[in-house]
This record gives sequence, structure tokens and C-alpha cells, in this order.
Amino acid sequence: MTEAGIRVEEAGDGTAVLGWPAEIEPETLVRAVQAAADQALGRGLRRLEIRVSGSDGFGRRAAVRAGFRYEGTRRQVMPLPNGEFGDLLVFGRLASDLMGGATGFSAVMNSALPRKRLIAHVLMRDADGRILLCDTQFKTDWELPGGIVEPGEPPRVGAEREVREELGIDLVVGRLLVADWMPPYLGWDDALELIYDGGTVTAAELEHYVLQPSEIKAARLCTLSEAAALVTPLSHRRLTIAAGLQPPATVYLEDGVVPGS
Repeated sequence: MTEAGIRVEEAGDGTAVLGWPAEIEPETLVRAVQAAADQALGRGLRRLEIRVSGSDGFGRRAAVRAGFRYEGTRRQVMPLPNGEFGDLLVFGRLASDLMGGATGFSAVMNSALPRKRLIAHVLMRDADGRILLCDTQFKTDWELPGGIVEPGEPPRVGAEREVREELGIDLVVGRLLVADWMPPYLGWDDALELIYDGGTVTAAELEHYVLQPSEIKAARLCTLSEAAALVTPLSHRRLTIAAGLQPPATVYLEDGVVPGS
């Protein structure tokens, strides 16, 4: 046991779990965890882990301040005094992790701060204004071509990649039409959806698209009225606004609505 009651329990494979008594003062905790972690990793351990109750704000702060990166949540594994179970947050620090400086601090904070899903869709229309929608394998409602942007991927590039994967075509998207903040829905956290202008498409062209069978069951051109029966109310609000924009307009929405309107 180290200073201030900090415990380092080794697992015998170069890893250890760091813990502390409940009564330790918050500011003392930060300094003690930092010192214990530096000492343990300095003597040859390759990995340290901290497991903190989901309700322990001081513990989370101490872990991050000591350079530990948030790695995940074990849900309802910690017995609580009332007989229920609470979440356990897992933080880890490797001997090889860069510490200090802007890069080291940013990497730690990047692991612990909230991150929103980023979705990039593409609006493609025919000469009559009908919108191309896709019937997906994993949802009951239809969607525009597109999907989740990968980490480190520009949203525009993500939109083009998704269209290529789903429809089998190489498309260069145009301007951004809509940026819409989406509230939590059906188990999803909140997200930001971007819709890019995909230009025109004809029924003849659509017949030659190669749909990705694992994701797309069908694709068709729909009027806004027909789309109302296929997409969610949020998506229809968003589509209605996007389809009515004239160049070079771009609009910001929240839940498919212009804020303050």
C-alpha cells in the first residue's frame, strides 16, 4: 500500500489495479493517484487500471488527472447499500502512453469527454423532384443513402463512401443542405445528421445501381407525400426543408425544426 492508502494490486502479467479508501480527501486523492501510478509504471508494470463507481465524480476526476483514459462501463456490477447494483467505470493507463503536453492531455480528455454520433446522408432527386430512399435491412423505416461517419473521416467523404457501399456508384456530393441535431431516440444517444446535395438521378440509372444486400433491400424514387408513409416524422420534417432549399442555402435544424420557428 502506498501513500494516502492507495493500493496497487498486481495481477502477475504486467498489469495491476489501483484503488483507494473511500474516506480520502478529493485533492489528496488526485495527488496520491498520480504519484502511485507514476511509481507503479516506473518499476516495470505495462498497464494500470482504475475501476470507479459511476456515481463517484471525484474518482473519475482523479483518474483523468492522473493520465488514465476512459475505456468503458461495466453496467450494474457494483452492489449498492440499497440492494441494487451500480455501474463501474474502467480507466486504463499504459506505460507507453504519452504523458504531459498538449497531446498527452488531449488524448486523455478525448477518451473521457462526450462524443456525438455523426451521420452523413445524401439527397438525390429526379427531374420531377422525387427523392431517392432506401429500404434498409435493419430498420422498419426508409432512409436517404448514407450512414455513420467513421472516426477520423470527413463527413463529406463518409457520405460518398456510404453511397458507394450501399448503391455501388461513385458520387461526388455537392453542398451541405442541412445540419440537424437529433435528440435521443429509440435507445440511441443524441446525434448530428448532415445532408448533402447528391444531384439528380433517373429511374433508368437507378435500375443499374448495385445494392449492398447486407444493408439495402430496395431503393426507389418517392414524392414527399409518399415518403411520409415510409420515413420517421423527424426524417420527413428534415426532408421537406432540405428539398425546398435553393442554392446556396444551408439550414441548421434541431429535431427537424428551425430553432425559434
